Amino acid sequence: MKNKIISLALSGLMLCGILSCEKDFLDKGPEEDLTLDEVFAERSYAENFLTSAYFNLPEMLNPADDAGNNPFTGASDEMEITFTGAYSHLLNSGAWNSADTRTQEWGFKYEGIRKLNIFLDNVDLVPLGEGFTEEDRQRWIGEAIFLRAFYHFIIMKIYGPSPIMDRVWTVDEDFSSIRRQPLEDVVNFIVEECERAAALLPMRHQNNTMVGRATQAAAVALKSRVLLYAASPLYNQNVPAAFKELQNGDGTSLFPQDYDPQKWNLAAEAAREAIQTVEEGGYQLYRSESNNPVRNYQELFLENWNDEVLFARNLSYYGHFERQANPLSQGGFSILSPTQEIVDAYQMENGENPIIGYNADGSPIINPDSGYMEEDFVEEAHPNGYYPSDISNMFANREPRFYASINYSGAIWKDRRLELWNSGIDGRSRGGSDYSISGYLMKKYVDPSSIPIQNQFNQRTWIYFRLGELYLNYAEALNEAQGPVSEVYTYINRIRERVGLPPLETGLSKDEMREAIRHERQIELAFEAHRYFDTRRWMIADETADGYIHGLNITAGEYLQDPTFYNRVVIEERVFEAPKHYLWPIPIAEINKNNNLVQNPGW
Repeated sequence: MKNKIISLALSGLMLCGILSCEKDFLDKGPEEDLTLDEVFAERSYAENFLTSAYFNLPEMLNPADDAGNNPFTGASDEMEITFTGAYSHLLNSGAWNSADTRTQEWGFKYEGIRKLNIFLDNVDLVPLGEGFTEEDRQRWIGEAIFLRAFYHFIIMKIYGPSPIMDRVWTVDEDFSSIRRQPLEDVVNFIVEECERAAALLPMRHQNNTMVGRATQAAAVALKSRVLLYAASPLYNQNVPAAFKELQNGDGTSLFPQDYDPQKWNLAAEAAREAIQTVEEGGYQLYRSESNNPVRNYQELFLENWNDEVLFARNLSYYGHFERQANPLSQGGFSILSPTQEIVDAYQMENGENPIIGYNADGSPIINPDSGYMEEDFVEEAHPNGYYPSDISNMFANREPRFYASINYSGAIWKDRRLELWNSGIDGRSRGGSDYSISGYLMKKYVDPSSIPIQNQFNQRTWIYFRLGELYLNYAEALNEAQGPVSEVYTYINRIRERVGLPPLETGLSKDEMREAIRHERQIELAFEAHRYFDTRRWMIADETADGYIHGLNITAGEYLQDPTFYNRVVIEERVFEAPKHYLWPIPIAEINKNNNLVQNPGW
């Protein structure tokens, strides 16, 4: 292994990686063919080797293309993507299989893990001196340990029990001896790696050139999330019988056999400790300069590396995403289409749910205490400028996060009204194959200062962990462990107060609080690739991912107040098979190479 030649691209922050360089073999400079001994004899080469492992982080901001590694937003009840090539369509139709998992999450993450194992085996060879200290080395080790744990978690949440790769495998070893490890072993491995990494990493990087690298805050946040997943019904309380029966060839069970309520206590304690750690390190919920509730939420995803962000990926000038989300008349594709289901879930300004259920024909059951109406149109603009006059009453007096997250017909976007009805300048009749299929556009994440038609974009990030999630993790785990005690209210209400919502009603039962927390996660974490996994770990995907998804009647409408456009219509029928679709199939190519990798149930 030490004498093996490795090709590295050693310039820039995003390297092509060990196996993915496409440069012609003969077209190389004298420093591009290096042995491992040579790489780790030079500080800059070794650091670039570590940097190459960050390349395996999923981009996530782009939910429409395979390369974005995020089919999860479009495969949840949050969004429908008009672009027919989105992988989420296969997930929604049930037409995917073990030969067609194009997002590469299995192989690409294990590629990153292999890079990190090689790095950890050789980092001690890097000589000290010339500005490189033992403290630097330990920080590098902490980064590598965190990334290795994070990649194992990404694989676990998609595939379930999976092989733990904590060392370098050489080409002369028997790879058929690699087996999936029990879920509890995978969870324990990730937790222990997070604890090791946290002890080695700084809370923040003071040097701006280090922004984007792992920190102690990232490590404690990952520990919180993995323990929350491990305590959840899919992996603990209500493990499907088919999962309990899943075994390796030697008879080792891969899923827990019995419910362990103590796991909720572990998850609650991890979240509490993470909150305390990061808040002592200066992290806090983001607030805009004006403390405007809409801006508090909207700017959280536009102000890169603000004080709420615990770990994110730098994505440079990510114009393709901006085009996907912007309206047709402004040079966009209009293909990121929030569903009527997520629109209905946003509460009213008074904190009431507008919709409390649906009739058999899909029509909504309106909460009479909410003030919500679907008939007629608004005469006056919102006093704080949240919306203009003349819009449908469907969009009036909604909670501030709605106005920060959803673009709708009549809303002001970049100084003009959106026209998403059929004949409008952003409507279906104007877009060919590109248009909003639901009559809505995603506003969250979208930069109002970008100009797609002029190819002007700003630098973007994707947030993997933020403090708001930790508050929700703690509230959920604590409620399951102890019921709706005061601290559960405290942390949910902190989230709600930041966006101008009243506190939760007191005196809720444990079940009522559970529903309130799940609703808060649905809205606060919307479009952040949580909803897909939350509905599966809660085992409610048979309700949210099976059946009809709705939008507005985009084939109708000639003007803003044309009522025919505002009728609810079915835009897709989705398929979810339990328990099969709770986990992805391991790629058949991997099983063909190693028959000791047992396939997930139903695949």
